[in-house]
Amino acid sequence: MRVIITAATVAEWMPAFLETDNLYTSESQRFKLRFHQSGVGMLATAVSLTKLLYEEKPDLVVQAGIAGCFDNKIPLGKVLVTADECLADMGVQEDGRWKDLFDLKLEKSSYHPFEKRKLPNPWLAQFNLLKLPQVSAVTINEVSTDAQRIQQIRKKYDPVIESMEGAALHYTCREAGVPFLQIRAVSNYIGERNKENWKLKESLAALNETLIRYIEKLYKIQ
Repeated sequence: MRVIITAATVAEWMPAFLETDNLYTSESQRFKLRFHQSGVGMLATAVSLTKLLYEEKPDLVVQAGIAGCFDNKIPLGKVLVTADECLADMGVQEDGRWKDLFDLKLEKSSYHPFEKRKLPNPWLAQFNLLKLPQVSAVTINEVSTDAQRIQQIRKKYDPVIESMEGAALHYTCREAGVPFLQIRAVSNYIGERNKENWKLKESLAALNETLIRYIEKLYKIQ
C-alpha cells in the first residue's frame, strides 16, 4: 500500500516523519510511506497534489494540519477528521449577503465533485481507523477575523473548523478517485488573533501523536 502524508508545512508532520521514517519508507516493504509538503493555501495544494497523484499513484492520501475552530466547547489541541468541506470565500459580498458559487449559478450544487454544495469524503468510514470525531469544515484564502464575516460563515455553512487547504484535498482526490483522509488539530478559536492564546505547540504534538498511531494501525491491517 502506498500512503502519502501531506501538509502545508513540514512542521505539521516532522515529528511523525522522524518517528516512522526508518520503519515504513523502505521500497522493499509492502507498505510504502511518503511525506509531502504541499505549500500553503488552496492553489499550491491543488497543484502539488495533482502532480503527486499523477506521479505516485497512492492508495491513500492523508492531509495533516492545524485548524481554527468555530466551537469554543471543543478544547484546543483536540484532533478531528473532516467529513465534508465547503468553499467559504469564493463568491461575492453583495447587498449585505454572502453569495457563493452556487448562489451565483456559476457552479451546480451537485455537479461532480460536489454533492449538495459540499465536498464530502466517501472513504471516511473505511479509513477513519482511530474513530476520530467527524466534523464539517470550510476552507478559506483569508483567515476569518471579522465578526460579521464569521457570523456569515457560521450561518451559511455551519462548520466546526476552518483551514486554508482542506477543500483542495477533497476536490482533487474526489476528482481523481483516490481515497483520502483529512486530520486536523484545533490550534485556536476563530476570531482570536492574540497568538498567546493559541495552542500551536500542543496542537502539533497532538496531531503528530495521532499520525503516528494512525500509521501504525494502517500498517498492521495491511
